[in-house]
Amino acid sequence: MNRLRILAVSAVALATAAMAQSAAAWPGNPSGTQDYLVPYIGAYRIFQKEGAGQLGVEYRFHQWDFGVRPTFGANVDNHGDTYAYGGINWEIPLMQSQLLLIPNFMAGYYHHSGGKDLGGPVEFRSGIELDYQLPNTQRIGVAFNHISNASIYSHNPGAQTLLVNYSIPVGVLAW
Repeated sequence: MNRLRILAVSAVALATAAMAQSAAAWPGNPSGTQDYLVPYIGAYRIFQKEGAGQLGVEYRFHQWDFGVRPTFGANVDNHGDTYAYGGINWEIPLMQSQLLLIPNFMAGYYHHSGGKDLGGPVEFRSGIELDYQLPNTQRIGVAFNHISNASIYSHNPGAQTLLVNYSIPVGVLAW
């Protein structure tokens, strides 16, 4: 069973990386040609009594057509539960590309350690984000996400997050 989990996570990561190689920038958005590193922090299980803090990071590749941006990331909560995922963000520019509405869909591997049991290792995340783009193309945003196994397991409690993020163009980082 562990081999199946590793294979599923590897397939998501490889598919995301392969899609990013053929990506093209969406016209009209000057930040579309940049990759972003996006650290985030916030609250996990916000509608439940046993809430937790969450810390994570995403790597968002440059855009494909129509503002679609391949993404992969990982997070951990203060109970040690981890989630590694890959998928897409769809950037919809508002207000002359200064404000961005960003729906997302991810699939990934969830490891239950001590927090909430989400029912199984394969989990899906969908959400919405609102970012403000600064003049230097860095961004600050707030995101609401729902994670669930889409009832592929008999137990599917789901969980929601409320996060604050800061998107940094990879080109400005000194490696």
